[in-house]
Amino acid sequence: MKLNEAVVALSALAQESRLAVFRLLVKAGDEGYAAGEIAQKLGIPSATLSFHLKELAHAGLVNSRKDGRSIIYSMNSQGINCLMGFLIEDCCEGRPELCITAKCCDKPQKGKQPPKSTKARRKKIE
Repeated sequence: MKLNEAVVALSALAQESRLAVFRLLVKAGDEGYAAGEIAQKLGIPSATLSFHLKELAHAGLVNSRKDGRSIIYSMNSQGINCLMGFLIEDCCEGRPELCITAKCCDKPQKGKQPPKSTKARRKKIE
C-alpha cells in the first residue's frame, strides 16, 4: 500500500459513523449486510449511509454486491490487511510485542485492576 492510499483509508475511518459501519461489517464478515440493515442497526439515515458506504468503498475497505434488489456490503479483507500491514510495516524493529494488533487499550488485562481516577484517589487520601 502506498502512503496516499493509506491516507485515504485512514481518512475514511476518521469519522464516527463510517467507523461504526466499518466495525459492523468486520463483525459480519464476508456475509455482510444489506444497506437497509446497516441503517437500521446503526440508526443512520439511508441517504447519509449511502455517502459513508461510498467513502469506505472508495478507500478499499468495503465491498458491495447485488443480491436481487438489495446491495450487500461487506468488509474488504484484502484492503483491511493492506492497511494493517502498512501501519505495522516498520513498527517492530526486533520487538514483536509492539506489533500485536489484538491488544486493547481500554480493557483491563486479566488479573489487573484498571487505574482509579484521580478523583477517587483524592477521596481515599482525604
